[in-house]
Amino acid sequence: MDGFGEGLRRLAGRSVRRFGLAAALSTIGLAAAAQTPVDVELVLAVDISGSVDLEEGRLQRQGYIDAIAHPQVVDAITSGPMGRIAVCYVEWSGDAQQYVVVPWRVIDGPATAEAFSDLLAEAPVGSGRYTSISGAIDFSVPLFESNAFEGLRRVIDVSGDGVNNRGRLVTMARDAAVAAGVTINGLPIINDRPNPFGTYTPKDLDAYYEREVIGGPGAFVMVAESFQTFGSAILAKLLREIAATPPEPGSRPTRRQTAESAR
Repeated sequence: MDGFGEGLRRLAGRSVRRFGLAAALSTIGLAAAAQTPVDVELVLAVDISGSVDLEEGRLQRQGYIDAIAHPQVVDAITSGPMGRIAVCYVEWSGDAQQYVVVPWRVIDGPATAEAFSDLLAEAPVGSGRYTSISGAIDFSVPLFESNAFEGLRRVIDVSGDGVNNRGRLVTMARDAAVAAGVTINGLPIINDRPNPFGTYTPKDLDAYYEREVIGGPGAFVMVAESFQTFGSAILAKLLREIAATPPEPGSRPTRRQTAESAR
């Protein structure tokens, strides 16, 4: 009887372990199945460093508010294979100064686009010191892993008016992001006004973004000629990012555009 009882206990133990493993695998499967498919997972990473004054910060924020709810953008979103995208809005400055303003939300029509824009309009415009594009990229990449979406593409949209001056080399952050399957597009703001420190935006900032910042399949730079024209630039950039129209066969890809040339 003792041997028979011991055999029953072992069998029961194996059954419990198998049940536990099956339950764990089932939980993992349910978590994976719970991910919502979208056309693109998009992080909007926006510069709020000291070179962006209060007026410029408001113009930049308003550009995103207007563009996200624009009928052309909504049409582009709903025309995609999934008919929806996931968006997260981040502000950044120094290498340890990044935060999520609007967390991941699905945009799949006018109502959800307006809801995202409303949340953005309600949030205060931040401000910080220094410019760490590498910090913004390094902060943004893990956001894709912790969301509840499965996109056909993962994109970080970096906008800013200066070069990387804090944190690790921006090329190192870019290359790590690209290796993780993320595309980085850039929106350099060429501003002819002196910043609060009395210096000016580098005139070749667009070339810097193309050389050092962007990377991944289909990566491109969309230039804003000033903060006053930022709204039209971000509208054109969002349309291109969402549509991700492949180039015509035999054509050379255009990596640099202005809002005017995109029309």
